[in-house]
Amino acid sequence: MKNKNRIYCTLLLLFAILSSCKNEGEYHSVSDRIAAEEVPYHGTLSSEELLAGRDLIKITEGDHIFLIPERKSQIKSFACIECHSKPLSQMKEPDKTKAHWDITIKHANIETMNCASCHNPQDMNNLRSLTGSKIDFDLSYKLCAQCHNTQFKDWKGGAHGKKISGWTPPRASMTCVECHNPHDPGFSQRWPAQFNTKKAIERKEGLDH
Repeated sequence: MKNKNRIYCTLLLLFAILSSCKNEGEYHSVSDRIAAEEVPYHGTLSSEELLAGRDLIKITEGDHIFLIPERKSQIKSFACIECHSKPLSQMKEPDKTKAHWDITIKHANIETMNCASCHNPQDMNNLRSLTGSKIDFDLSYKLCAQCHNTQFKDWKGGAHGKKISGWTPPRASMTCVECHNPHDPGFSQRWPAQFNTKKAIERKEGLDH
């Protein structure tokens, strides 16, 4: 009886294998069939078309090489030394309507940070690191990275911030100042751009009941 059962099980297994091969045609598995019949993509996915017309700079941060927006041409009052031709103490006058005296720093308390923490009074065309080194305005993210090192690590790896194009190469990412106001980097609370009236009615009806 045991031998009959063993023979029966063997025949069932053989039948299953043959049926599988028959269903797959000349292939022994679904993976083999996919590998043999897949249509190769003739071409390379790229974000270059989305980046056309953008002034971008290639940077290298550790193992990451990618593009960021050129910034100095976007700053209306650059070069700064066109106005900053003498010490700040001699420039602060009430009638200077184009000056920056209306800026209030909401980045850290005054004991921790002031204008000279980031701007170089001796060279207004460059930013200044905590150690006194020059930082180009196009590379302002280096200034932010001094304190916000966790966000910087995520940003250079592609996990923090927004992309200028898609996820296909070449990678192009916005810098910190594209989303954050450097003098007031926090995001204030606000209503959604599109108010969901249906959801609001449903909530009101739920409260009424």
